[in-house]
Amino acid sequence: MTRPAQAHIITVHIARDWHDVYAFTSPPEAFPAWASGLGKPLRHEGAMWVFEGSEGAVTVRFSDANDYGVLDHYVLLPDGSEIYIPLRVIANGRGSDVQFTLFRVPGMTDEKFAADAQWVERDLNKLKVLLEAQS
Repeated sequence: MTRPAQAHIITVHIARDWHDVYAFTSPPEAFPAWASGLGKPLRHEGAMWVFEGSEGAVTVRFSDANDYGVLDHYVLLPDGSEIYIPLRVIANGRGSDVQFTLFRVPGMTDEKFAADAQWVERDLNKLKVLLEAQS
């Protein structure tokens, strides 16, 4: 039986209605405005997008648009491994919470896991600033 991966849920509260947050974040072409890890979009076919990542081209498969705030995506790395990224926009009072689940991949050091968590926190805080500036 495969052991479960260590998971770290990173949350940011945004003072905007969840529908607005989802509408801004759901188009794949909007991710580079706040998700620095993906880089510039190069091309796409349906739900499959290719981005210019820091270590080469990265293919990302996004979840379909939905009424539930689900922004899950799968990142296919140049080495052929795939990383599942659960991402949600959740109503919370008059605002919303954006929750990113960071899974620790096999062989990842404590330092790399912590650095990835900090990177995600920076990206989510950038999203917060972008959206709250628009309100």
